[in-house]
Amino acid sequence: MISFSAHEDELGERLDVVLARRAGVTRTLAQRALKNGSVTVDGVPARASHRLEVDELVQGDLPAPVTAPPEAEDIPVDVRYSDDHLLVVSKPAGLVTHPARGNHSGTLVNALLALGGELANRGSVRPGIVHRLDKDTSGLLLVAKDDATQASLVEGIRRREVQRRYLALVRGEPGSASGTIEAPVGRHPTKRRQMAVVAGGKPSVTHFSVLATADRRTLLDVALGTGRTHQIRVHLSHLGVPVLGDRVYGGYSDRSTSIGLERPFLHAYRLELSHPVTGERLEITDPLPSDLALALGRAGLDPPEI
Repeated sequence: MISFSAHEDELGERLDVVLARRAGVTRTLAQRALKNGSVTVDGVPARASHRLEVDELVQGDLPAPVTAPPEAEDIPVDVRYSDDHLLVVSKPAGLVTHPARGNHSGTLVNALLALGGELANRGSVRPGIVHRLDKDTSGLLLVAKDDATQASLVEGIRRREVQRRYLALVRGEPGSASGTIEAPVGRHPTKRRQMAVVAGGKPSVTHFSVLATADRRTLLDVALGTGRTHQIRVHLSHLGVPVLGDRVYGGYSDRSTSIGLERPFLHAYRLELSHPVTGERLEITDPLPSDLALALGRAGLDPPEI
């Protein structure tokens, strides 16, 4: 049996592709199970070509997994908070959040397994994972140690009760000291591995405020109103101020290389939430990593107080 709710990063992906990845079976076997009605989406049989929506519930019978579960690997990762129910880690840039096609090892999940202790949904390829960060984005990630906590945290993110804030250095100036970007985000019509502002995309909201500006580079404090894949990078590019160092969405140029940036200047520096078990208000921060702090200094800007 398999049962899972589609994550934000699976929005718009084909059902057979996600099903095969999640279950650890071949795509052919996933398609066969869908064809014979063994797997449903929100209780209704679905085609292999169905494009997933966030939180759609996929359930059914599949052949036994053929992919080995992830193993513990000695990968350094800093723990910013930990108790009996959850932990918060600082993901370094360059580390993929969880195993997926092309990244079956060397991920944050492998690092979490090496820490020992309990993780939610232990037998899956994403044990403990509540949300994710792009490979080249650094910063804070929530991890659940039990299934009830994981479900509560995922729901808290969906209900916007978990506040996630980022520091972003962008090219240019946004034109106002603060603002809100409301523009639908979906799969790029021709570049399927990219996202874009598109008609018919998912409603998406990003808030920003200017912290400092120097030489046509601006440091922003960014808060997520929603959590679509690549949302901050897409929204800021749409606004005309792409994240410096972003090769995908228009931020990689001499404005970024001249300050030594080789990855997007995007760091998840703050998490605010009510503890799902105790109700305690948690406010967890993570300072800029050294590569971004150095780039900021070369741009003539001081790191903000976090």
